[in-house]
Amino acid sequence: MTQPPNQPPQGGFGPPQDPPPGGGFGPPQTPPQTPPPPQGAPAAPPPPQGQPQPGYGYPQQPPTQPGPYASGPYQQPGPYGQPQQPGPYGQPGYGYPQQPGFPGAPGTPPGGGSRNPFKGKPLLIAAAAVAVALIVGGTVWAVSGDDDKKEPVAEKTDDPKPGKSSGAPVNPGDGSGDGGEETEDLNEGRQAGESKVLWYKEAPDAPGSGADAPGQWITGKTAVKAAYKDLYGYDVTDGKPAWDTIAFPHKICAVTPERTADDKIVVASMSGSSDSAKCNQLQLVDLNTGEKGWTQEVADGDLFDSVLSIEMTLAGNTLVVGRSQSGTGYDVRTGKKLWDSKKYGDAPCFPAAFAGGERLIQVASCGAGGDNAHDEVRELDPATGKAKWTYQYAKGWRVERTYSVSPLVVYATKEEEGSDQKSWNIAAFTAAGKLRSQVAVDEKFDPGCGWAILARDLQGCTGVVVAGDTLYLPTAATTGANELVAISLANGKELWRQSSPAEESMIPMKVEGGKLVAYVEPSYDSGGQVVALPVSGANHKPATLMQNPQAVADIENGFFSKAIDWVDGRFYLSTTRLNGNDDAKEKLMLAYGK
Repeated sequence: MTQPPNQPPQGGFGPPQDPPPGGGFGPPQTPPQTPPPPQGAPAAPPPPQGQPQPGYGYPQQPPTQPGPYASGPYQQPGPYGQPQQPGPYGQPGYGYPQQPGFPGAPGTPPGGGSRNPFKGKPLLIAAAAVAVALIVGGTVWAVSGDDDKKEPVAEKTDDPKPGKSSGAPVNPGDGSGDGGEETEDLNEGRQAGESKVLWYKEAPDAPGSGADAPGQWITGKTAVKAAYKDLYGYDVTDGKPAWDTIAFPHKICAVTPERTADDKIVVASMSGSSDSAKCNQLQLVDLNTGEKGWTQEVADGDLFDSVLSIEMTLAGNTLVVGRSQSGTGYDVRTGKKLWDSKKYGDAPCFPAAFAGGERLIQVASCGAGGDNAHDEVRELDPATGKAKWTYQYAKGWRVERTYSVSPLVVYATKEEEGSDQKSWNIAAFTAAGKLRSQVAVDEKFDPGCGWAILARDLQGCTGVVVAGDTLYLPTAATTGANELVAISLANGKELWRQSSPAEESMIPMKVEGGKLVAYVEPSYDSGGQVVALPVSGANHKPATLMQNPQAVADIENGFFSKAIDWVDGRFYLSTTRLNGNDDAKEKLMLAYGK
């Protein structure tokens, strides 16, 4: 851990002081007493007085999970994915394997370690992990990912025939659907007490190199899924098409992880299929009816301000589209442009990423390569794009993620000189942008963060939940079961922890009815589970809400990357990456129920 502003706060040994009056970017105080590093971990020299320090003085291993969730229970009403944190806006996450976007590569989740809680099938990654250095405008940006994961097998290289992907069959889990000879009875051999597959969908054709299948949005009526060039809507009860498939002329390149209050999303597609095509075609879609609304083309930015890829987020009635060095706000109801967020200050500072939901947060990269290089966190007014407050981190600290925007919880990292390891910090802020507390738990966490090229992907961590005044994080288990840790945002201290009920990792999804709902991953001989942990009292033992069938554990466990959600007593599971292998009989989406 480490501390944010003016060098991210460290592992949090008591909340840091508020910024000094005037400039207001004061760093947190040095903890009165720094606990010793764990056995075998190199001790770091104490940070300068008044500056945040790395958690417990030792660098953390870099994260290994790739891929984010487009939408989900995390701060958005959608799938696991959300993405990314409680609240009406879901998870996660800014998008799937990302194309070059905001400057800077995502960072290591706190205590990411080398373990992947998703057992080699990260929830959010959509492409093989890579580590590359790119030079943009004279600045070197890292391309980070999961170098332990293998790219999905691809045997064919031809693009699918136009229109073929729009005919996804209706397949109840009992095999009585209209999928013809390929329809399977996924409930054959189901044991007493196990859930059943209510319905499932075969994956559409994709290029041999694979394709993104971003997002997963669940409303009271429909389950909506994007895949390659199409957007599908299914009835949540039986999986029948809720509306005609929306076919885009070119591949889908970004989606809003959140949805509006009236269940609408924005989908971005490429302008063409050439290498010079841009991710700039916006389309509003109603999740319940499939009705298409306004369209808009994202304008090019200034030099080095690319729209080869974009990131999108929603905050109130504002859609924010982020380029590599700027952002534009649109009225999501009409598509009308509202404002631009461009470079500011003497450093100068370039908008690097945005996170939406109940509030709109911007991270800016300032003074790149200079003596005054630093990151700044700002809250913007969604209607005008004007900053309400600004908080400055010290040089060397990089803001990587927002675990939540309301309350604001930020994860930042700092590279250790002469080492490939990083120190990290998790800090909570007040509504006025003042540092409130820093996590002071000596632990390696594994919040299921994704990876992106040049992009911050602020909402790309899906295995983390913030509800009320509590942060819930999964630990990184190297052997055996992992644990869920509840941390107070008032003082950064641990409240309680609970082990997974199985040998597989337990990943928090959302808080519902006073209980933390979590997903326990499947094993080779057992399906996954949905469990509920009481968040108050002394007993936090998980109770099983749903036990998925062992007979389909191989399918559940076989996604290269996946999005999950628990809505109205049903469990939804979908892939976020199509492998392009026509012989694999890949599944796009499954719904489980009792």
